[in-house]
Amino acid sequence: MTCDRSLIKIRLKQFIFRFNNMKVLVLNCGSSSIKFKLIDMPANVVLESGGIEKLGLPDSFLKYKKGEGAKAQIDKSIPTHLEGIHLILDVLTGKETGVISSLNEIDAVGHRVVHGGEKFASSVLITPDVIKQIEDCKKLAPLHNAPNLTGIEAISKLLPTVPQVAVFDTAFHQSIPEKAFMYALPYELYKNDGIRRYGFHGTSHRFVSGRAIELMGGKKGLKMITCHIGNGGSISAINDGKSVDTSMGLTPLEGLMMGTRCGDIDPAVVSFLMDAKGWSAKEVSDVMNKKSGLAGLSGVSSDMRDVVAAVKSGNKQATMAYDVFNYRIKKYIGAYTAALGGLDVLVFTGGMGENEAPVRKAICENMEYLGIKLDESKNEGMREEGVISTDDSHVKVFVIPTDEEYMIALDTLNIVGK
Repeated sequence: MTCDRSLIKIRLKQFIFRFNNMKVLVLNCGSSSIKFKLIDMPANVVLESGGIEKLGLPDSFLKYKKGEGAKAQIDKSIPTHLEGIHLILDVLTGKETGVISSLNEIDAVGHRVVHGGEKFASSVLITPDVIKQIEDCKKLAPLHNAPNLTGIEAISKLLPTVPQVAVFDTAFHQSIPEKAFMYALPYELYKNDGIRRYGFHGTSHRFVSGRAIELMGGKKGLKMITCHIGNGGSISAINDGKSVDTSMGLTPLEGLMMGTRCGDIDPAVVSFLMDAKGWSAKEVSDVMNKKSGLAGLSGVSSDMRDVVAAVKSGNKQATMAYDVFNYRIKKYIGAYTAALGGLDVLVFTGGMGENEAPVRKAICENMEYLGIKLDESKNEGMREEGVISTDDSHVKVFVIPTDEEYMIALDTLNIVGK
């Protein structure tokens, strides 16, 4: 009977991890970027972080920083994910650039994987069977799952004895009931092609909702809405810690108006544009994903800071785009309050949710009938975790900075350590 030496080493490491801290490398591989963090767990100490941008282009580069130190940059042609991850590992172990003396100090690797379909309701240890199932989900997210898999394959080559864990953006939303995830299309399209609402940003929604429950003293049965508002944005309705509805759908395009994504539209707009302008499906998709949202509607920028500045200067088109953006979020909060049958907690997170006080104020205006009363002075000064509602507000409103990398590292610690 033969035995795989690599598997033996992985199992041995898993046994040892029960009694030691772990250094977890968190990887988020996109089509043209790789983000990384090396985290000492369970203390959640970020040893080094950074990322590669413009992967595959001549002017690619890697930015990194050790702990809370200053950022540094390496300008270098990085043609592939394999070479990119190799460079990251070199930086982590470099005499001047690194924080570890050897790759042997990396105990496990946690990967962000965008789409797990209906196959994964939680994070899992990566095995050949798991890789095959992630490949099967590529048709649902071809632009995301393919580079995620490339990152897994690269680590398998460069660190063959190190256990890897997949953490899925979609997993947290697998608790959503049929009445919320089904589209009113022929049922065969769901059964045969998997067309349904999946939702994304699940790792972020899981983190901030869990933290909100902690801040509420561990109270059970809380009815909560979490607003992840960044360049990409989504809202989730959460009942007693479980996602019961979310704004993104089969893809991240559905739902809120975002930095460059249009969000909800009449689906007939797609065929209308194809007929009227002779656009291909890809051209329509590019417009709706990359040229719409704040950028397309304001004519200013996909960055809310630029849009707010334009609003203050009297730009009417920017003001219209700003109002549409906030109105969409307000409308979802109302709808999800109805779906939950009430509301106890409202959470803001993501780049805009954490940092844009004017956006939070605009969203919460005239929401007293739902029990939301904003303390304007608290809101204006809030740039970290805290409460921004008044003391007599029926709904507790929090700002909670998200930490998806910590959740990936925590899942990796828990799974590998078992």
